[in-house]
Amino acid sequence: MLEVEQKFRADLGRVREELLRLGASPVEAKEEVDIYFQHPCRDFAETDEALRVRRSGGDVEVSYKGPRMRSSAKARLELTVSADGDVEAVLEALGFRKVAVIKKRREYYSYGSLTISLDDVEGLGQFVEIEAVASSEASLKEAEAEVSALAERLGLAERVDATYLELYLSIFKGGI
Repeated sequence: MLEVEQKFRADLGRVREELLRLGASPVEAKEEVDIYFQHPCRDFAETDEALRVRRSGGDVEVSYKGPRMRSSAKARLELTVSADGDVEAVLEALGFRKVAVIKKRREYYSYGSLTISLDDVEGLGQFVEIEAVASSEASLKEAEAEVSALAERLGLAERVDATYLELYLSIFKGGI
């Protein structure tokens, strides 16, 4: 799956009101804890990859995010699997090193084929992410256009190209 997303700093109250006015459907709100790991043999910062364990309620997901592709939106391969048990201990036993723990309150909305996340990220601030899924590289442009069109309708202007991990590491040098 190719994930296409744009992220913006924004006032969540204003964006929430505008989403509802446009007819977006609230899906769920939850607390998420994202734990990022560094590969033992290659530097993910250099290869533009990420390995994340996400905990939310009793759910655990492990996601690999491939390098970003050149495009107007952030597009990259994302592979996610559900997991049980102490995934972090398995990764650490294999030599992966924990580099960041990022906590956020996230509200999910659906608007057509788009997923919108209103994020209040501990230590980083408030953000809106608009995401589309492209089935192939050929459908990337269409997905990018959908994401950009909604961002414009929502009046989102302060785009942030950095990932939450990159923002975290820029503020909290060296991670955890």
